Amino acid sequence: MGNLIEIKGVTHAYKTPNGPLPVLDGLTIEVPEGEFAAVVGPSGCGKSTLTRLVAGLMKPDTGEVWLHGERVKSPRKTVGMAFQNPVMLEWRTILENVILPLEIVAPSMPRADRVARAMELLQLVGLDGFEGKRPSELSGGMRQRASLCRAIVHKPDVLIMDEPFGALDAFTREDLWQTMHELRAKEPFTAVLITHDLRESVYLGDQVIVLSGRPARTQFVLDVDYPGDGGLRQLEGLYTPECAAMLATLREQIQIAQGRHPAEAH
Repeated sequence: MGNLIEIKGVTHAYKTPNGPLPVLDGLTIEVPEGEFAAVVGPSGCGKSTLTRLVAGLMKPDTGEVWLHGERVKSPRKTVGMAFQNPVMLEWRTILENVILPLEIVAPSMPRADRVARAMELLQLVGLDGFEGKRPSELSGGMRQRASLCRAIVHKPDVLIMDEPFGALDAFTREDLWQTMHELRAKEPFTAVLITHDLRESVYLGDQVIVLSGRPARTQFVLDVDYPGDGGLRQLEGLYTPECAAMLATLREQIQIAQGRHPAEAH
């Protein structure tokens, strides 16, 4: 398969009262179709800006963003997005929240088909029986499960996730990592995950892209060779020497991106 996402020499700066603030500088990234790319880097290096560019919510100052061989020039209906805050609509039930993208991108789709599609996903993530609840009646982890269903209900070409698990406790976060693998097994999609959690990046990613400090460039790309890969990944793999070595490499690259020599951390 070819690359579904191609970011070619992208630069971007925000306008401020003190002049332009460069955040991306010649950024180049390739994500093959069907792959899960995790993006890590120092705080404020432009990771969230990257997601908006891929979704077509912003335009780069220079360079190009391509999806499926088409240059991105405007918001794309074929992109699903999940954020740290699920942003559920409180006046709608969980089911009605999940089918919302279908109402927008497939208005002629019969309601029965929308409901069937949403229920298929809710059952997959263990939320069948909660479809009639309001968001406030669910825990944070359950709301995030519903948010993931909403993000892929319309079968997008690419799923963009901007720290969707960052506000959850460790046990809930790990549970949702497993949910992501189960979703990908049943609903294959290409994904870009922004995260500060290196364990999360290795557990979920096929590749981990390390961005440099602002203005960001692609500093390093780690191809993940997860222990025992071939089926659903197991959390126990994170405690193997193979994963420890990958995490050490990523920590070293982050330190370099922060302008510190790895030896200075000791």
